[in-house]
Amino acid sequence: MTPILNVRALVKNFAGLVATDNVDLTVEDGEIHALIGPNGAGKSTLIAQLMGELRPTSGTIELAGRSIDALPTAGRVSLGLARTFQITCLLPDYTVLDNVAIAAQVRSGHSFRFWGDVRTETALREEAMQLLTQVDLQSRANALVVNLSHGEKKQLELAVAIATRPRLLLLDEPMAGLGHVESQQMVATLRGLKNQVSMLLVEHDMEAVFALADRISVLVYGRVIASGTADEIRNDPAVREAYLGEGDELC
Repeated sequence: MTPILNVRALVKNFAGLVATDNVDLTVEDGEIHALIGPNGAGKSTLIAQLMGELRPTSGTIELAGRSIDALPTAGRVSLGLARTFQITCLLPDYTVLDNVAIAAQVRSGHSFRFWGDVRTETALREEAMQLLTQVDLQSRANALVVNLSHGEKKQLELAVAIATRPRLLLLDEPMAGLGHVESQQMVATLRGLKNQVSMLLVEHDMEAVFALADRISVLVYGRVIASGTADEIRNDPAVREAYLGEGDELC
């Protein structure tokens, strides 16, 4: 089967600095594929290239077998690519339900109608409520985003992302800033979405990575040094040396 994401020989240079160094990466349909690595490894740069926010120096990116190299971010989103961010990007002075309904409205091609109609269109609001239920945020539907906790904002951002009905979801550190209970809730939510959307998970929380990932790739100095199952990555000496320091172990 054709992978949902197929990256080949991706290179990004910044004035002599190699941020991504001939990266090969695939995400299979229905898979959660984690991308891990130390700070400065090039993970965020790679995500930005996938979304079209940065143009690669060389290499190719395919989504479901189609080249997206020439497409801007909006074109990639229209083909089924979505992302979440380390720092949430939401509309703070609107309700939780409004945020999700607006995302659903934009997906349906009616962004020119903007805010007003999302509060009167029953179908949009029903869909938004279903999405909030998926991320266990339905009880906060009428709360203003500005009044949410950090963990609730993370849940909402996930609902906004899946409102676009993506084929591939890029998750940029969804556990960042969450406590233990909130992280467990996020893991459960992502696991529940697995049959709905493929995911590329960029994350430092190794407990969450091992709980969720079907496969893991390790990025160090812009290069993928290993890919495999959780057990294969946990026991890879090159990963322990390059990612954690020689003699350390992944938990």
